[in-house]
Amino acid sequence: MKALTIWQPWASLIMAGAKPYEFRSWPAPRWVQGQRIAIHAGARRVRKDEIADLLLRLQNSLAWTTGLVPDVALPVLEKAHGAPGSLPLASVLGTAVLGVPVRSNEVAAELGAPVINDSDRDEHSNWAWPLTDVQALEPFVPARGAQGFWNWKEPADA
Repeated sequence: MKALTIWQPWASLIMAGAKPYEFRSWPAPRWVQGQRIAIHAGARRVRKDEIADLLLRLQNSLAWTTGLVPDVALPVLEKAHGAPGSLPLASVLGTAVLGVPVRSNEVAAELGAPVINDSDRDEHSNWAWPLTDVQALEPFVPARGAQGFWNWKEPADA
């Protein structure tokens, strides 16, 4: 199965159903569209300032700019802000079906917004990759990630 490494808290937001799109600077390749992929939480430590920024945006009139589902995202982010070490790192958290990427400005237009981005990395928000049929793994599976798509062998007992 192909896997995609995503930094925290965004990987956990996907698993919670709060992040329906993964934003990237490039469209996902056609060969992976429509496929179930593993969602891997990278080893990068959670940055409390990034969580604080998302919390601030979700709690005011800028909530639409995140592309997140506020009612679902807020509890995840509040918990992570209070205990950044509580989010799993370097692990496959679950799987999702990767849809056909669309330009992020199309998603923004659907929301009646001029722009949409769930981080401070504007150069990474050109494409919105829909993630559907999210299925969490219990327990999470420790794994070493990589950039781009990489091969992950699902353990027999997962």
